[in-house]
Amino acid sequence: MQATTIPGMFLEVCNRFSASPDKIAYSRKVNGIWQHVSHIQLFNDVCDLANGLLELGIKAGDRVGIVSENRLEWIIADFAITGIGGIDVPVFTTLSEQQLAYVFNNCETRAVFVSNTLIAEKLQRIRASIPSLEVVIVMNADVPISHGMLHFSDVAELGQRIPEKQRVKRFYDHTSNVQPEDILTLIYTSGTTGNPKGVMLTHDNLLSNIKASLSVFNLSATDTFLSYLPMCHSYERMSGYYLAFAVGGTTFIAESIETVAENMKEVQPTIMTSVPRLFERIRIRIEQTVSRESGVKKHLGMWALNTGKRYAAGNHTPASTLTFRVARTLVLSKIRNRIGGNLRFFISGGAALRYEDGIFFKALGIPILEGYGLTETSPVLTVNREGEEKLGTVGTPLPNVEIKIAEDGEILARGPNVMAGYWADEEATRAMIDCEGWLSTGDIGVIDTDGRLRITDRKKHLIVSSGGKNIVPLPIESKLQECKYINQVMLVGDGREYCTALIVPDQDAVLEWAARRNLPTQNWDELVRSEELFSEIKIAIGSLQTGFAKYEQVRRFLLLSEPFTVENELLTPTLKVRRNAVLAKYSSQIELLYQSKK
Repeated sequence: MQATTIPGMFLEVCNRFSASPDKIAYSRKVNGIWQHVSHIQLFNDVCDLANGLLELGIKAGDRVGIVSENRLEWIIADFAITGIGGIDVPVFTTLSEQQLAYVFNNCETRAVFVSNTLIAEKLQRIRASIPSLEVVIVMNADVPISHGMLHFSDVAELGQRIPEKQRVKRFYDHTSNVQPEDILTLIYTSGTTGNPKGVMLTHDNLLSNIKASLSVFNLSATDTFLSYLPMCHSYERMSGYYLAFAVGGTTFIAESIETVAENMKEVQPTIMTSVPRLFERIRIRIEQTVSRESGVKKHLGMWALNTGKRYAAGNHTPASTLTFRVARTLVLSKIRNRIGGNLRFFISGGAALRYEDGIFFKALGIPILEGYGLTETSPVLTVNREGEEKLGTVGTPLPNVEIKIAEDGEILARGPNVMAGYWADEEATRAMIDCEGWLSTGDIGVIDTDGRLRITDRKKHLIVSSGGKNIVPLPIESKLQECKYINQVMLVGDGREYCTALIVPDQDAVLEWAARRNLPTQNWDELVRSEELFSEIKIAIGSLQTGFAKYEQVRRFLLLSEPFTVENELLTPTLKVRRNAVLAKYSSQIELLYQSKK
């Protein structure tokens, strides 16, 4: 790839397939039918919208927001805004009115794309508090508009009024003016406390990450991708659709997170980016399906899964290889076909991958390549390579990335993918990046003898007991989550004599467990408070934490009937636990844990 900017990449790829009208760039479902968009059509749509934005007075350097679920118009808006030198500001649709007002005021947004009535109304209610906002552009054609609003199609039509040759030349002229060091996007980190900070990522930041990733992944124009993670997050934006577009692959846009499994069967992708939660859900669903079978079918299924996992763990002998091949032929290949038989590998990020999930998918012949990065690093720093993956690690650095471990265990990173800084916040930028260009990730980790990075926890999550012992929560929480009855867990113990835990049970697994024991299942709250469930989980915790030091072990715990979610503000939009919010919400119950003898 010769391009040095994202608009340059866009034009390079579109020109490559300009003589291939049947080559699909993107596809999305409309009224239950997958509708394809060629590179030729995509170029025309982006060119029209870009010219329409210019007609509205949007110019290079202007900030333009995007508040939308994943859809084709999101991608068109992204390429159009950045193609004329604008800076797009994508945010999660789940942000509150107060959060939207903060973000768009902080960066003085001139225009905002929204997808539907709900978001349009939310923005209209706070519009008076955002003086810089001139126009709201609505993607859905059926949304009523008022003063200061336009439909997406209206803006495209403004561009179409310009004669075609002039329109195309104008777009090319603007793309050629964009420089590698120009800001491409502002991505506001959700954070677990305080106001979000706008991460300034340049064209060079993203493109360097794309090129480095292409050097370690064997991708081509024949690959098919399924995109379901939020495009407003740097992980999906780079790994999910920029990377696919750069090689000329086809990206199918999933209908929603709820339909991912069904869309996987329909689309048969070869590559997918995901977060570990999807792998866990698929594994549990398959294991439950097998366990519900009867007789020979059940025994054969369980035998095949266990055989595959043992083989995937590295127990290779001539006999085990033969046994595995039988298991693969009889059962494992059929399971793989149910979830997308063409999958070559998954790319995993955003949270720690459970060992049991990694082994499970490896047994099916679909390796999970776990990686690591931050929004501030565009985002990928390290990743496992296909055929060389090592579970429990996040791989080795990309070719243009440097990683080192500070004296206190913090991971430091340096490279062309490191952000330009935080928008209008030089103090925060200086605190994050030192004078030599090393970025403080805030994560604790170690580099093993093979040069692979292993993440142990967040630096700020470190628990210091009243006895002065340092406790890293993540490994303990991950271990406890190996219990199939535990969905979410948060360790508590800072400044305390011992550790306790807040645990959200896995509803599906617990209801199935209760039914087998003829326990009432109609009232979830009562079931969570039952002595039977408490005892079951207590036994599981006792066996799981034997490998931890005494001061690291959970002595008492509380079962919660309400899960941590984005909606109740106990999770960030990227599904990280807001620990301070959880501590505040359950402060009285936590105090009882340190008084109770249960």
